[in-house]
Amino acid sequence: MAKEKILELLNHALELEHAAFVQYLSHAEVVDGINAEPIIERLKEIADDENKHQEKFRTLIGLLGGVPSMGMAETHPAKSLDEILRVNLKDEKIAVDTYRKILEELSKDRGRGYYDFLLEHEVRHILMEEQEHITELELLLGIQGSSY
Repeated sequence: MAKEKILELLNHALELEHAAFVQYLSHAEVVDGINAEPIIERLKEIADDENKHQEKFRTLIGLLGGVPSMGMAETHPAKSLDEILRVNLKDEKIAVDTYRKILEELSKDRGRGYYDFLLEHEVRHILMEEQEHITELELLLGIQGSSY
């Protein structure tokens, strides 16, 4: 039963990453103003991170014999820079909470499979990158440290 739960969570994570990838790229196209260029670049870099996360989740799902989802979580349009940063910050926090749930499930099932340490390592790595995104978005919003 634990394997099915882990696959369900990994597929949900994959859907979150699909949405984040599209959302960051779309948001990068609506940023404007005198200081837009570095923000656009950073949004595109984060989108690239999310794309890599998708690849890792698909691989992990395949290792467990599952079928990677082609679905996508809900996306959130935004127009102003403040709205873009806040929407993405909220979504990054949802991703972190989801990945923590995956780690909790993996810890319940540790020692039963051949991939448990690989799964845990990869999910932790993705989780840390998402936490870095939170830090960066908070910095851009001027609210750094609010997620501690």
